[in-house]
Amino acid sequence: MTQAKFHSREKLNFSLLSDPDGSAAAKYGAAMDSRPFAKRVTYLIDEKGVLRAIIDKVNVGQHGPDLVARIRELQAGSEEGATPKSPSDKKN
Repeated sequence: MTQAKFHSREKLNFSLLSDPDGSAAAKYGAAMDSRPFAKRVTYLIDEKGVLRAIIDKVNVGQHGPDLVARIRELQAGSEEGATPKSPSDKKN
């Protein structure tokens, strides 16, 4: 699914960033020197430019629903002022 279709389907009220030239990946440390593409990492940044979450363990088949759930949590204010978390930080 394209980002535009995902954005429309989920009725998101914020922009999604595409990084075709790799500049954002380089700035956020997701670039891979030995490969022409970046690591699969999602950064959730609020309207003030504050990094709210890092998702660095991406399961491609489940990432869309996981991402929507995490965004909804953040929009609900459940983690206002919280340190960004990654799913890899959770203890199961």
